[in-house]
Parts: sequence; structure tokens; C-alpha cells
Amino acid sequence: MAALNLHHLRLFRAVAMDGTLTGAARQLNLSQSALSSQIRALEERLEHALFERRGRGLVLTEAGRIALDHAETIFRTADDLAATLRDTGRARRALRVGALATLSRNFQLQFLRPLIGREDVDVVVRSGSQSELLLGLEGLALDVVLTNQPPPADGASLWRVHRLAEQPVSLVGTPARLKAVPRDLAGLLAAAPLVVPTRGTAIRAGFDALVDRLNVVPSFAAEADDMAMLRLLAREDAGLAVLPPIVVQDEIAAGRLVEAAVLPGISESFLAVTRERRFANPLLAEVLGMGGQGG
Repeated sequence: MAALNLHHLRLFRAVAMDGTLTGAARQLNLSQSALSSQIRALEERLEHALFERRGRGLVLTEAGRIALDHAETIFRTADDLAATLRDTGRARRALRVGALATLSRNFQLQFLRPLIGREDVDVVVRSGSQSELLLGLEGLALDVVLTNQPPPADGASLWRVHRLAEQPVSLVGTPARLKAVPRDLAGLLAAAPLVVPTRGTAIRAGFDALVDRLNVVPSFAAEADDMAMLRLLAREDAGLAVLPPIVVQDEIAAGRLVEAAVLPGISESFLAVTRERRFANPLLAEVLGMGGQGG
């Protein structure tokens, strides 16, 4: 395939941003027929339709979304444009990651580590709720969603769920607090104030079942649905925190926090959700391939 015409890419980008041929033609000071002809020429060059009509507007196809990503990269890196068009192997690629707002930041960092610092990769991370992120994934605005909640499954589901890691959940506290409490699990749970995830989370459900089995009535110092907040509360010695040790791995390594006990039968799954795509982002293979190395 011959090198792409930059003029065609600029016209294509304008139509993608406006969502209509009429509006884009007005902005570009072109006739609608001329603009339509240029877009068809680009589609013929790429051998894929870039838009599909919905009502009175145009929306990007999957090939169109990929083309727009590359067009944006070209326009952001004008100094490298000539090299990019001559050698597509040198073109920068983008990986657009959605991460559940309450997910461990340490886990997110481990997932992205193979790409961090690479000059040929742009990593874009957006946080949000599960529903927001899945909408972004469905609309091809995201390549992958990191979560600890499996997406709803049905016969028509396009989701592909990759289990990256299964992390144990422990009681974690400061060395000073642990000197003053019993060392057995039931004693720890009964004697110390606890910092726990809120109800509705998998960890909290497992924890509530555990204390019922042990016939313990716990005392709660704080509840939070955000792993970052649970980490801060543990560091501030608000109580013994119920969380995966990966969340506070730096504090444990530094001796500021201690893993007092593993909570039996409780774990957190770290998942990467992708969707069925004809054109998969090649960067996904690099980050998904490290899933078995921990979370």
C-alpha cells in the first residue's frame, strides 16, 4: 500500500470530529461532494470503510477508530512524520486503558510496567465506574479495562475476560499496633479495630462470612470502597486493614506496615476485560502476557 496522503487524513479527522459531512465541509471550506470523494479515496487506500451512517450522522467503524488514533499520533508528532510514513514500525502506538476507580494503583502499575518508558508507546489511563468503562470499551474508546469485577455475561456478550492474578487478602497493621494485640486470627479480629472494604464488594462478603464462622463480633474503625483510602487508613494506624498485601507492598517492604495474618478463603481477582475485535491492539499481547507474574 502506498504511503497515506496526509491531506486525506486531515479531512478524515475533521469528519470524525464533527460527525457529519455537512458540518466538516463547512469548516474546511469544501463542497460536501468533494469531501465525500476524498473520504472514499482514503477508504479505498486503506481497504476498509471508516464510517457508518446512523440517522443523520456518521460514526466511526472499528477500522475508523484505529485510523483516527494513528492520525492523532501523526499530528502530535509532526517532527517524526516523515519517518513514520516511511517506516510504520517506528510509529508510536497508543494503549488506552480503563481502570476501575477503586482498583489498586500498584496492580495497575504492574500491569503497565512492560510499556512504561518506551519511546514508541503512548499509555492513556482513564478511571471510572465499571459501567462507564465497559461503555468505553464497547465503543472502542478503550482497548482494555482493568477491574476486580467480572462483567455481566450473556449469549451476545463481546467481552473477553483475562484473569491476571488472584491475590490473597490479609490483615495488615503498623508494628506498634500489632505488639498490643493477640497473634491468633480470632484474637486479632476480636481485639483490634478494623478498616474494611464497604459492603457490596467481594472482599467484604468473604470477610463477613469469615467472622461468622469464627463467631467473632468485629469492631469497625472505618469502611472505604477505595483501595487507596484503605491504604492511607492503614498507614495512619486507624486500625488493622483488610486488604490484599499488594496494595501496601511498599509500606511492608519499608517496615512501616506488617502483614499480621492471611485471611483464609478470601482473595481478590484482578481481571483485564477486552472485547472481541477484528483489529486487536498489538500492545495488548505484551501486557496480557505478564498476567501470571502477579498482581
